[in-house]
Amino acid sequence: MKKSKILMIIGSLLLLGLFAFPLWNITLEAPQYPIPLGMDIYINKFSDTHEFDIKNINLMNHYVGMQYIPKTIPEFKIFPIAILAMSALGVIIGFLGKHKLFLAWFILMTILGTAGMYDFYLWEYDYGHNLDPKAIMNFKNPDGSVMGFQPPLFGTKDILNFKAHSYPRLGAYFLFTGMFLTLVAFFIGKKEAKT
Repeated sequence: MKKSKILMIIGSLLLLGLFAFPLWNITLEAPQYPIPLGMDIYINKFSDTHEFDIKNINLMNHYVGMQYIPKTIPEFKIFPIAILAMSALGVIIGFLGKHKLFLAWFILMTILGTAGMYDFYLWEYDYGHNLDPKAIMNFKNPDGSVMGFQPPLFGTKDILNFKAHSYPRLGAYFLFTGMFLTLVAFFIGKKEAKT
């Protein structure tokens, strides 16, 4: 079997790591929490980093009028199907061995990944800005507008006395590595087609 085919198949199968490992993590550090609170985000669920973290985050959020982190969101039904479909499609394309299809798969996966990140940003924005006006505590910005509590999409951000961190986890590295291998497969397949 040609090297490009093998890379395409392996790259596509690496996406399945998203079913075993978290895609993303949001962690909140504050002086009153010696062990930071954290939430792991899988493609099909939210999970505590430490026991009761989400419950404690929800309790804190209640005071400033934020919504509770739900048990599930509609995306948790869509993402697993999309990942399974893209993985299966990638394996089929790998066996076909047409390098142009490798690139088409990579572009489609990039579009889907970008759409997923944008959807995550919109969820975070709504979560951090759609506040209950009757909340126990109301914080204002210096200009008088209502303060938002949106965690960063990527990186670290100060929110009141909290330091919020948002970074990819092992599942994301499986995804990125798999996509990178399919792109390498395209270039190798292009070279193989010339010879």
